[in-house]
Amino acid sequence: MGFVDLHVHSNASDGTLSPAEVVILAKEAGLAAIALTDHDTTAGVPEAMEQGKASAVEVIPGIEVSSTYEGHEIHILGLFVDIKAPALHEFLEEMRKRRSRRNEEMLARFEAKGITFTDRELKGDNPATVVTRAHVAKALVLKGICSSMDQAFKKYLKYGGPYCPMKEHFPPEEVVAALKANGAFISLAHPFQYKLGDKGTENLISLMASLGMEGLEVYHSSHNSLEKMKLQEIAARYHLLPTGGSDFHGANKPDISIGTGRGGLKVSSLLLDAIKSKRQSSVFYEK
Repeated sequence: MGFVDLHVHSNASDGTLSPAEVVILAKEAGLAAIALTDHDTTAGVPEAMEQGKASAVEVIPGIEVSSTYEGHEIHILGLFVDIKAPALHEFLEEMRKRRSRRNEEMLARFEAKGITFTDRELKGDNPATVVTRAHVAKALVLKGICSSMDQAFKKYLKYGGPYCPMKEHFPPEEVVAALKANGAFISLAHPFQYKLGDKGTENLISLMASLGMEGLEVYHSSHNSLEKMKLQEIAARYHLLPTGGSDFHGANKPDISIGTGRGGLKVSSLLLDAIKSKRQSSVFYEK
């Protein structure tokens, strides 16, 4: 039995390492497989898969898609996405347009207060990156306006705050439908981060399961032992396969290491085996 990490980010979105560097780090950490799950983009997947072949690390093409549930931003993971499918590209292009509109409004609000950013300050070494709040937070730190990214998020980048309008998201129904049409395995990322309470969290999971979600991120850097136990029980109740990952972002989340997250997180490759088995069974059944 080996170990895997089914939730990692590169500088194609808000991580700080290139996709190839992420894979090399995974190899050094002794991981058998990773899923590259950048926010609203699969742009880093080809590079990661190429490096995966060279490093003997299985790279699962993935994505983390933003959505909104009862006024809360939620994140939906798609694993084994078909990155060449035209329909997925159209869906993600519309998401990027919506994110871009939010970013333009956010930067305009900063500029009105005398704070401006260059493209280089926001995008660093990857001009094609999908700009997120983390990019703005990092720029605020580099400018000396904030002492840490945590302070930047709390002071300037709260959703709905004076500087950070909410993004226009697709509802969960549309996100799940788009990912299912793509053949992806769908899981809800870090369920307890949405601060819905136990009942509210289960209501969200129940909805997602009814829409066709097949997995639940039980193991995550933000989950304590009690939360993992609760999620294990919910996953069993709704016949969902547990998934897990560190949510690695490189230097943007320096306390999270690939493969181990916070507090010695370990995700067994048996979880990935179960997902693959489920996918094979579904294909066989559909035929």
